[in-house]
Amino acid sequence: MDSSTSSDSDFSGNCAKDMSYSSLQEIPDDILDKSFKLRALSLSHNQLSPCLGPKIAGFKNLIKLDISNNNLSRLSEDFHHLVKLRTLIARNNQLNTEGIGKSLSSLKNLEDINMSGNQFTEIPPCFLKLSRLRYLHMGANQIRELPSQVKELTHLEVLYIGGNQLTEIPAEVGCLTKLNTLALCDNKIHTLPRSLGQLHKLRTLSLHNNRISMLPQEIVSLNLIELSLRNNPLVVRFVKDLVCDPPSLLELAGRSIKVEKIKYDVGDMPQNLHQYLESAKRCVNPKCKGVYFSSRFESVNFVDFCGKYRLPLLQYLCTPRCTTSQPSVRGNSDTETDEEDVANGIMKKVLLG
Repeated sequence: MDSSTSSDSDFSGNCAKDMSYSSLQEIPDDILDKSFKLRALSLSHNQLSPCLGPKIAGFKNLIKLDISNNNLSRLSEDFHHLVKLRTLIARNNQLNTEGIGKSLSSLKNLEDINMSGNQFTEIPPCFLKLSRLRYLHMGANQIRELPSQVKELTHLEVLYIGGNQLTEIPAEVGCLTKLNTLALCDNKIHTLPRSLGQLHKLRTLSLHNNRISMLPQEIVSLNLIELSLRNNPLVVRFVKDLVCDPPSLLELAGRSIKVEKIKYDVGDMPQNLHQYLESAKRCVNPKCKGVYFSSRFESVNFVDFCGKYRLPLLQYLCTPRCTTSQPSVRGNSDTETDEEDVANGIMKKVLLG
């Protein structure tokens, strides 16, 4: 999933230089003479803290730069000279938004950024203006919120933001229609937006190690190849904890009027009661003609997904008695027992990954 991991082949040849693991404290003068022709440079696993300094400005033709594992706390303004840079890898440093500043704002050709393992508490605003960005890795930081402006990254194919402090995902993620990989694992996410159903090119969705109790119904429309849900309170415990508050007398009266189709006019009752009756919602059980207002029964319906998974989706019913007894996932077995065994096996695959 980590598309921006450096390999030896990336930094071989006459136009590339690999100076990783060289105990460097600054960029050596002997490569400055070659800086103009270099297209790829690795300075990873050195001691370049706190920043690279002005010498980096000489590498104006760089396309790929790896400065990972250097304990860097900031990127100097000299980075704005690297206008041809497409890939920037700066994993496992001490960088944050303040340390980034506006150093990358002018690098409009950037397509791949990997800043996993740093000290970010947010997505740097300058990243959200990089219209050509295709891969963004921000895992293992301290990011608390994914901004709605992420919708501006319309060319994004991979968004890795696992291992942060996210509690929710904005609906604007649904605008990233070119996404094929979305990693939200190892956060504190409780719910997911329905707009995920708009990500028709999504093939990998990582949700493990969160606090997700339900998945939106729209996720069934996705054609996922990989789905990871383990270590979420999705199923048994959540189902057992579901409770249904008894409906009030007002609710019972309203239900009777709607179900029995008793006619009424606006002038027959106070306006607030009329508005209340008009707010009735139909029970989703196709065999039930009931309605509900504020008191509803939350039920988990396990839906067959892509023929591979059995997903727990939330549905609202008028009463606990409305739950259907038909199995929602059908196997190829001839007996009900075999069918349950198949379903349980699929369930285990989803939960354990």
